[in-house]
Amino acid sequence: MAFENLSDKLQNVFKNLRSKGRLTEADVKAALKEVKMALLEADVNFKVVKQFIKAVQERAIGQDVMNGLNPGQMVIKIVNEEMVALMGNETTEIALKPGNEITIIMMVGLQGAGKTTTTAKLAGLFKKKGRKPLLAACDIYRPAAIQQLHINGEKQGVEVFSMGDKNKPVDIAKAAVEHASKNGYNTLIIDTAGRLHVDESMMEELQELKKNIQIDQCILVVDAMTGQDAVNVSETFNEKIGIDGVILTKLDGDTRGGAALSIRSVTGRPILYVGMGEKLTDLEQFYPDRMASRILGMGDVLTLIDKVSAEVDEEKAKALEQKMKKAEFGFDDYLESMAQMKKMGGLSSILSMLPGVGSQMKQIEEAMDEKKMAQTEGIILSMTPKERSNPSILNPSRKRRIAQGAGVDISEVNRLVKQFEQMRKVMKSMPKNMGGFPGLGGSKGKFKLPF
Repeated sequence: MAFENLSDKLQNVFKNLRSKGRLTEADVKAALKEVKMALLEADVNFKVVKQFIKAVQERAIGQDVMNGLNPGQMVIKIVNEEMVALMGNETTEIALKPGNEITIIMMVGLQGAGKTTTTAKLAGLFKKKGRKPLLAACDIYRPAAIQQLHINGEKQGVEVFSMGDKNKPVDIAKAAVEHASKNGYNTLIIDTAGRLHVDESMMEELQELKKNIQIDQCILVVDAMTGQDAVNVSETFNEKIGIDGVILTKLDGDTRGGAALSIRSVTGRPILYVGMGEKLTDLEQFYPDRMASRILGMGDVLTLIDKVSAEVDEEKAKALEQKMKKAEFGFDDYLESMAQMKKMGGLSSILSMLPGVGSQMKQIEEAMDEKKMAQTEGIILSMTPKERSNPSILNPSRKRRIAQGAGVDISEVNRLVKQFEQMRKVMKSMPKNMGGFPGLGGSKGKFKLPF
């Protein structure tokens, strides 16, 4: 996951700070030296790191901090505040015109950054918000780009306007604007061509589009895994054509995450969304405060609440909770809970948002191996509906048949049944509000995580 190494290193620095009753100026400088090295290793822009450390040090060595009751905690608070400021103190939304006025958004970026997929993700997001989006296929160079946009548009239930690859992008865009106007679309998202690297012909084409079409928002899509290159690309695009915001993709991958901490400071343009997976729903609003919280190992419970609210069926969750309390929880319910967890991005995604889990992430993932969970699913699916709803009838001969069907040893079936029975006993004995993670409430009511 992004920021894992940075998060681990920062947490070690903070652990040392907390362990000291009093802090000297030398203690703070030594800690910030380690923070500086951790940020540079995470591929954060050197000038950004220098300014960041200077800002933290000036605040941290003040009399109020050094003479306070808990100076270590105060320094951590300052680091958090400065990190939020680095990424932009406020969450920035894409500015959309009201009502039926058409907002024209131009998506730009290098080839391979995930621009076409992100364009479809964005359209789906706008559709959920009640907009009527239209996608325009203006990438006429990359093989299958138009087809890819059509496929993803269909999955999102969004129309794609295209004229093949023989027309000029500017002519396609003009026709798309006319089509949107005639057919009541209020959001037009133009997917433009990318290149393997920034070149003059690419910039000229984008400049021509901006010259001939009234572009309201120019959004740059960059690959977070390219580190400092992502920052350099953002700076170049902003200088050449002017961008209004950035969408960072592949932030769920094995990336050091430096781009997320550098782009705002270098370009002056906000990060709008982050891509957290390959599914068309894996696009998250960028919240600087929540991202800082994740990086510093403090979790991101608010985003977790959002995910639960969006993905978990409230009625199903309540029904599941009632079954747990009465120990009527069967293997079908167990499968349902696993499906709900997958909807929220899987175990790793959920764990990464829980406070204090960062340093123990690997151990927990090993203990709750997702491959093992897939094997569990195979065992359950090898049961008959009657066996799944009433595990007490699972005698040795039934277990042998299930093991053969799932391609596992009978000991694995016995282990699962034993664990399941223990879990049912624990669930029954739990107090009223302990059916999931307590405190995950929202405007839609009390939610429980489905496992």
